[in-house]
Parts: sequence; structure tokens; C-alpha cells
Amino acid sequence: MPGSKKVHVKTFGCQMNVYDSERMTEALAPHGYQPTDVLEDADVIVLNTCHIREKAAEKVYSELGRLRQLKDERGARGLATAIAVAGCVAQAEGAEIIARAPVVDLVVGPQSYHRLPDLLLRSQSEGRRLVDTSFPDEDKFGKLPDREPNTVATPTVGHSAAFLTVQEGCDKFCTFCVVPYTRGMEFSRPVDTLVAEATKLVARGVRDLTLLGQNVNAFHGEGPDGRAWSLARLIGRLAQIEGIERLRYTTSHPRDMGDDLIAAHRNEPKLMPYLHLPVQSGADRILAAMNRKHTAGDYRRLVDKIRRARPDIALSTDFIVGFPGETEDEFQATLGLVTEIGFAQAYSFKYSGRPGTPAAKLEEQVAEDVKADRLARLQDVLESQTRQFNAGCVGRTFQVLFERHGRRDGQLVGRSPYLQPVYAAGDPGLLGRVMPVEISAAGPNSLTGVIRAV
Repeated sequence: MPGSKKVHVKTFGCQMNVYDSERMTEALAPHGYQPTDVLEDADVIVLNTCHIREKAAEKVYSELGRLRQLKDERGARGLATAIAVAGCVAQAEGAEIIARAPVVDLVVGPQSYHRLPDLLLRSQSEGRRLVDTSFPDEDKFGKLPDREPNTVATPTVGHSAAFLTVQEGCDKFCTFCVVPYTRGMEFSRPVDTLVAEATKLVARGVRDLTLLGQNVNAFHGEGPDGRAWSLARLIGRLAQIEGIERLRYTTSHPRDMGDDLIAAHRNEPKLMPYLHLPVQSGADRILAAMNRKHTAGDYRRLVDKIRRARPDIALSTDFIVGFPGETEDEFQATLGLVTEIGFAQAYSFKYSGRPGTPAAKLEEQVAEDVKADRLARLQDVLESQTRQFNAGCVGRTFQVLFERHGRRDGQLVGRSPYLQPVYAAGDPGLLGRVMPVEISAAGPNSLTGVIRAV
């Protein structure tokens, strides 16, 4: 392996960015780059950015300001530092990043990061700054190095859990969302390549696998029979891999929650009873303005069908409050839907216009203080539901996959089937194993329990 260079990748945003950061690190490994957590030691620094939330770009520029000082300090010691901006902010604002941040050597979009080693080499050898935010026809996943059991990058979620991107992009064009513009149209990876990658992850110790996609339940990858497979069929195939003990998937769209996927929650024991199913609003007029393609009634009926198939399933969701034109009555409809359905977990945000999206151009933008007030009221209800769900776990025994050491001596941390962190005293030899844990206490966001003998 050539050289002795180090790379530091800082990840912003979603789980798919976590996966992409790991793959970028792996792509650089054959070129002599080893990962480091020490920023000051890095010869290459990559900011893998997210453009979904408010002020995402400003956070990137603030980080670049700090990196400029680091680059100058390393330069004074005769050490060259290449700085790259990757991800969705790179895709959306590539030319502006180059114009505003002279410290940046390379901008690469999420569809081009497989080219990262070649782009770095070109930038260094030609002495110029490069931007690649194209949407190449080639399959980037096919151009990345194979994931071998001894790969330098290790699973990012924990000792025994990992992400696997199976689908990317979205064709829904929700009016508030930048994904179709930064990630492109829906693309599903072939089943055979996913089975091969999952098998290699298992060889690295992974037991809990989360399948990722911007619209993951729209998966339609080509199967070994030459036909398009659904996500349910893919889950069934991955469940056959020896060593995989748990399967999850995120993020889903209600319109793509087919009957076969609902049945998989009933029939596949390795598929965990936890589903993230964003609804965004409880008001039909707002849902139509968002171009969500479902009504509040559609969502209620879908939840009823899912719960009939898997009564112990827990739901999480997303909400946006203060979408342009939202009235108080429409916000109350959202609160009513929350009260009616009940969520174990939820992510809620004030609407913020993303440049280039249709909703950003709408009139009747809701005042910031109104949005803040509605968000606070919504989060009070959602947090109460999460506390209630966690409290209801006390006294139950869950199968917990232990992933890492806790902060206290002798403490292990794992995940329940419902994704809650579970803390328990235990032998380090239990890492990577699924053990029964009797839950003795519940906090706002985690559980504590006692490991019971098998």
C-alpha cells in the first residue's frame, strides 16, 4: 500500500451520509489513506454535508473558517492539507463554495464521491481547485472497492450494527424537499450486490443491519431472476444470510408501503417491530400543498393496517410545522393526529425554505414566532408520548444487541428492538451478542436494565 497519509471525514446529517462517509474512507484506503479521528493529523479533510435542515450551508462555512486556520498552521510546518466538501450542500452550492471559501480544494457531490481519489490526485498534481457535482451514468456503488472483512473502516453504528444503502434519490418531489435535486431520481441497487455487501459486513461482525434509502420502500432493484424485487422480497433474502440477526429500514413514504412489506413485519422475525413513517402534517390542505400524495385519512388507515399485522410495532415519524399558509386550525389537526395515533419517537422541525424548492416561493410564509410557538407545543406532546412509551417498557424483557462500552466501568450499551439505547452492567464478552434484558428504569431517551441468564 503506497504512502502513509491520513484522512478525516466529518459527517453531517442523515444515516445515508454516515454510510457515504464510510465508503469514502474505504475508497481512499487503496491510495494509502488511513482514517484518523485527530483532525490535526489529517492530510485530507472531508466535510460530508447535509442540506435538509435550516442553516445547513452556514454551518459548513463556519466549519471551513476553522479549517482555514488549521490548514495554515499545518502549512507553517511544511504539511499539505487538502480540504474537500462532499454531500448535498456540495451538490447544491458547488460553485458558491469555491467562490466563498478559498480554503476548499475540492467539491464533490453525492453521486460522484466514488471519484474522490482521482479528483484529489488531479487537484494536487494540477494545482487547481475542482468541482464535480455531475450525475454520471455509471453506477457509483459498482465503482467503489469491494467491502472486505479486513477493510480499514469499521461499522459506524457500533460494534455489531451497520448501515447499507439499498436505494437512493426520490421521485416524489415534495415541495419542501431538496433530495430530488441533490440526490437525483430513484435508483435501486441490484439484489446480488447488496447480498454480497451484507455478507461481507457480517464477516466484519455486523449483526444488526439497517437498510437505507431516501425513499427506501420504493426499492425496485434487479433480482437474480432479472425482475425488479420489492423491499419486502429483499428483506426476505437478506434474512437468509447466516449471522444477520436483525433487519431495519429507513426512511419510508406512506405511498410506497405495500401489502407485501406490511406482511413482512408480521412474517419475518428478523425484521424489527419499529417503523419510521413520516407524515409531515395532519391537515389535508397542507399535505396537498407539500405534494405528499397522501391524506391524513390515508395515513390513519395505513397505520391501522400495519398495527393489525404487527400489534407490537412502534412508530416514529416526521413533522414540519409552519409550512406556508398553515393556519392554527390546520396545526390543531396535526396535534389531533398525534394524539390519535401515538408515536414512540418523532422528529419535528419548523419549516425553512430550501433554495430552489417550490415551497420557498410560496406566499403566506408563516411568521417565525408563530412557527416557534407551534413547534414548542407539538414537541411537548411528542416528548410526552416518548416518555410514556419508554415508561411502558419497564418490567418487560427485551432482546438487546450489545454494541459498545458505556461510560461507566462494566457498563454495556445496546439497542432494544425499538432502537432505544439500553444500559446494563455486563461482561465485555457480551459485545456483539443478543441477550435478554429486564428493563428496570426508563429515562427520556434510554432504558436501563439487568441482563438475565439465557
